[in-house]
Amino acid sequence: MISKGGSEALLQALTTAAQTEPLDHSTLLPLLRVLARVGQRDRKFGLKVQKADATDIILSLARRNLGHHLYLTHCLWVLQVCASNVTTGATLGINGAMELLFKVITPYSKRHVRTFNSAFSFSESNSRRAVNRGYLGGLLRLYQDWHHNDVSNNYIYIRRGLLLCLKHITNIQLGRETFLGSRGMEILFTSVQDCLSCKNLDPIITTVTQILRKCYPKEPLPVASVRSSYSFPLPGNAKAELPCEGSEGDYESDGEEEDEKDLDNEDVENKEEDYDLETDVNKLRSRPVLDRPEEELRQYEAMCPELSHNFQVLSQCGSDGADGPAPDLGQEMEYCTHYKPWNLGEDIAKAVQDADSCEEEDPTSSHGLALRPLPKDAACYKKMFYSECEGSINPNPGGRLESSYTLKNLLEKHQGDIPFHSPHFYIARAKCVKSIPDYKDLAFPDFWGHQPPPYSKPMLERKYGVQRDKVLDDVRRLIQPGDVIGRTVFDLDEPRWVTYIEYCCLTFFSKFESGNLRKAIQVREFEYDLIMNADVNSNQHHQWFYFEVRDMKLAVPYRFNIINCEKFNSQFNYGMQLVMYSVKEALQGRPRWLRAGHDICYYKNHYRCSAGAGGGVRGKFYYTLTFSIKFPHTDDVCYLAYHYPYTYSTMMSHLDILEQNRNPKKVYWRQQTLCQTLGGNLCPLLTITAMPESKKGDDLEQFYKRPYVFLMARVHPGESNASWVMKGTLEFLVSSDPIADLLRKCFIFKIVPMLNPDGVINGNHRCSLSGDDLNRQWLAPTSRLHPTIYHAKGLLYYLRSIGRAPLVFCDYHGHSQKKNVFVYGCSIKETLWQAGCMVDTDVITEDVGYRTLPKILDKVAPAFVMNSCSFLVEKSRESTARVVVWKEMGVLRSYTMESTYCGCSHGLYKYKLLEQTENYRSEGLQLGTQELEEMGSKFCLGLLILHLKSLPCSKKMMAQAALLLDTEEEITDRTQRSDTPRNFSYPH
Repeated sequence: MISKGGSEALLQALTTAAQTEPLDHSTLLPLLRVLARVGQRDRKFGLKVQKADATDIILSLARRNLGHHLYLTHCLWVLQVCASNVTTGATLGINGAMELLFKVITPYSKRHVRTFNSAFSFSESNSRRAVNRGYLGGLLRLYQDWHHNDVSNNYIYIRRGLLLCLKHITNIQLGRETFLGSRGMEILFTSVQDCLSCKNLDPIITTVTQILRKCYPKEPLPVASVRSSYSFPLPGNAKAELPCEGSEGDYESDGEEEDEKDLDNEDVENKEEDYDLETDVNKLRSRPVLDRPEEELRQYEAMCPELSHNFQVLSQCGSDGADGPAPDLGQEMEYCTHYKPWNLGEDIAKAVQDADSCEEEDPTSSHGLALRPLPKDAACYKKMFYSECEGSINPNPGGRLESSYTLKNLLEKHQGDIPFHSPHFYIARAKCVKSIPDYKDLAFPDFWGHQPPPYSKPMLERKYGVQRDKVLDDVRRLIQPGDVIGRTVFDLDEPRWVTYIEYCCLTFFSKFESGNLRKAIQVREFEYDLIMNADVNSNQHHQWFYFEVRDMKLAVPYRFNIINCEKFNSQFNYGMQLVMYSVKEALQGRPRWLRAGHDICYYKNHYRCSAGAGGGVRGKFYYTLTFSIKFPHTDDVCYLAYHYPYTYSTMMSHLDILEQNRNPKKVYWRQQTLCQTLGGNLCPLLTITAMPESKKGDDLEQFYKRPYVFLMARVHPGESNASWVMKGTLEFLVSSDPIADLLRKCFIFKIVPMLNPDGVINGNHRCSLSGDDLNRQWLAPTSRLHPTIYHAKGLLYYLRSIGRAPLVFCDYHGHSQKKNVFVYGCSIKETLWQAGCMVDTDVITEDVGYRTLPKILDKVAPAFVMNSCSFLVEKSRESTARVVVWKEMGVLRSYTMESTYCGCSHGLYKYKLLEQTENYRSEGLQLGTQELEEMGSKFCLGLLILHLKSLPCSKKMMAQAALLLDTEEEITDRTQRSDTPRNFSYPH
C-alpha cells in the first residue's frame, strides 16, 4: 500500500474529510486509525504529512475534539507517528502541539487514561522549546502526582510516558541544567525508592535510572592531572604525543541508554574488526621491503648461533648450548654486576646473602629491596618462626621488613612445591630491575609464588538489578552527602601521603613491580573510590590494576569503585571476576591467586576529562568498575589485581629455572639479549630446539634445516594472561615429554617472552615508556623509541634474507571483551568477501593454509574456538605485528593469539549450572593459570600436527608421531569423558 502511494491518498482523503462541515466522524475515525497504522511502517510519513500540509489539519482536529476523548485519541495516534520525524516534530512544536498536549495530560485521574497514554508524542526536536516554556517543572509535578496516587500500579504506562518526556528533554544540556534546578534528581531518586521491591515496575526503575545517570553533574577526576604520575625523559628531542579526544560539545545525546536487558548480548559491541576492512588489493598483497639499510641485518647473525654451531663436542655443550658461557650473560653482568645463575639445591641462606650483596656492592643498582610488611598478627609467626623470630617482625603496617633473618626464615618456610618458582631466584632478579619509581618493595605474591587451586571457578552469576542499585547508590552521594567521608587514604602523587591509622580505614600500597593504583578515597566506612594510574608519558589506557590492601575486618563486605576505566564495556558485566591473593592463606599453605568479588558491574559514570586536567583533551568518558569483597581474615594483607599478575622478574627467574632444569643433552637452549629497553632493562631472546642426534652429517644437516617458529608475548603489559600462555609453551618445549622431544626435532623456536619489559615493570596497561602502543609501531619502528620492536623486526628481516622466514609467527595477547581463546590471521579473499567486493579468483590466488593451525587447535585445545577466529585485514591494524609480518616477511601463518581474561562459552570449559535465576544463568568456567598454561602447551601440540600435515617428514618421524598422537588423543578423550567434580567450584 505504501509503495503504491497509499499514504498520500489517505492524507488527501483526510484533508477532504476535515473540510467537510459538519465533520463526519464515521469516516474520520477509521481514516485516522488507518493513517496511524500506515504511518508506523512508512519511513517517509512525516515528510509526506508536511508535503500535504496536513500538520495543521491534524492539530485543528485535535483542538476541536478536546472535549470528546474518543475522537481526540484518534488524532493523538496520528500525531505520535508524525512526531517521530524530527522535522515534522519541530513543525508541530512551532504550531502549538505542546500546548495542546499539556491540556490533555492532567493530574491523576482514572478517567480517559487511554487518551493520556496517546498524548505522549513528545519529540526530542521540541526539547529546547519545552524547557524555554517551563514545561519541565510541570512534567515533574505531574509525575509526582501520578506516582503518589497510583498506589495499585495500574497506570505504569502513564507514569513511564511522563518519564520518557523528561528523558527527551534532558537529552540536551539546557534540559539537564533545568532538571537539576527543579530538584529533579531528588524527586526521581525519592520516588524510585518505592519501586525497587516490585519487579513489575522495572520499566519505571530503568527509565528513572537512565535519567539520573544522564543528569548527574559532570565532574573531572579528583586528580591534579590525568597524565600519569610517572614520566620518563625520552632520548634526544622526542616528546610523547598525547592522544586527542573528540570535543565534548553540548552532549545533545549522551548515549546513556545501557539497559540491563541489553547486557545479555555481549557481542553487540564486539565488531571492532569489521568496521574498516582494507579493500585495496595492492595494499593487501605481500610486498617484501626493508625499512633499514641491508647492511644493518648482519648484526642479527649473532642472534642465530644455531646456524653456525659446529657441535664438535656434544657432551660439553653447557647451559647455553655452546661450550662456555653465553655472551649475553656478560651483558647482564654489565647491568647487574653481582647477579649469577642460582642452583636450586644451593643453601638458601647463601642465596639470601648473595641477593643482599647485589644491593650492597652493585654501583648500578639503586636502593635495596625489602619484602612488604607481613600481617600484624604475631601469633601466626610464632608458629612459623618460633619465638626467636618474633622480635624481628615489624608490626607497624607502614614499616618495612628489612631483616634478612626474617627473610631467611620465610625462605626456609617456603616448601618449594610450586613448580618452576623459587623465591630466592625471584629476589636476585628483582634487585636488578630498573623502574621509574625506583621500587624498594617486593609484593608478597610475586616473591612467594602462585599455585593453581585444584578447581576452576564458574563465571559469576549476575545478580539482577545490581547495576541500577550501584548507580542509585552513587546518586545518593549527590543528594544525601551527609554520610560521605571523602578522605584520601593513598595518593601516589604525594610522596608522603598521610595514612589515617587513627581512623577505621584500609591501608593501600602499589609501589612495587607491575603495581598500579594512583589514589584511594574513603567514601564511607566500607567503601572506597580507586583511581588507576595512566600509562607512563600518557593520559590514558586505564585498565590494569594491582595493589595491596591491609587492615581489613573479617566477613565485612568492602565495596571498591575503580572510577577511571576507559573501555565502553567489559567482561566484568558477563561473569568475570578480579583476582585476590591472601598472605595469611599463603603462609598457611595455600599460596594462590583466586577469583574473587561479588556484586560486580561496569557502567558509565559522571566523570569526564576536563580541558585543564587533560592538557586540552576534553570529552573523554570514564566508566566505573565496582565490586564488593569479603576478606578471609582479619588484619590480613591481600593483593587485588585485574588478572593473574606476571612480572618481569617472574619471567626472568622462570627462564633461569627452565635453563637449569632442562636436559642439555636433548634440549638446545640459548638465552641472549635482543636489546636493552628505554628503561635500561634487558629484553631476552630464546632459541630452543633439539640437539642433533649425533655428529653425523645427516643429523647435523637436519638440525640446520629445521624450519623456524617465531613466538612473542606481552607487547601489551596489562595482558598478563599472554605471559601465562607463554609460560605453558616454554615449560612444554623444554620438558621431557616425548611429544615435546619430537617437536624440538621439527622446529627451531625463536621466542621473545616479554616484548615490553618496561611497561610490565612500571604497571602500564598498553604502552611502553615512550607512551606508544608498541603493537602499532611495526610499520616504521625506531631504534631509539621502540628498540624491542625494531630489533624483533630486524631479526625477522634477517631470517627472511637468508631464506629462513618462519613457518609460523604468533604474537600472544589477551582480549578484554571476548570469551575463549582464538586467533586473528590474514587473508586477502576473506577480507574482500566480508567487505562485499567482487573477487576474481583467476587473478587473486591464495593458499588457504593459514586456516590449518586454528582448525587443529580447535580440536586439541579445550579453550580454543575456531568460530571466534577472524582472518580479516583492517586498515586500523596495518601497523600490527600480525599484518606487517604477513605482508613484509611473506609469512602465510602470521597470527595474533588472543586469550580471554574471563572464560569460555564453547567446548570443554563451557559448563552450565543447573541452578538459574529468572533472568541470568551462569555458564562457562573462568580460565585460571592452569588452563592458560595448558593452552600454551596445546599450541605446541598443534604445531607438531601442522608440521606433519604441511611438511615432508621421514618415515621414522611419522611413525613416532603417529604413536605419540594416538596416545595423546586417547588421554584427551578419557579426560573429557571422566567426571568433573574436581574441576568445578560451586557458589555457596
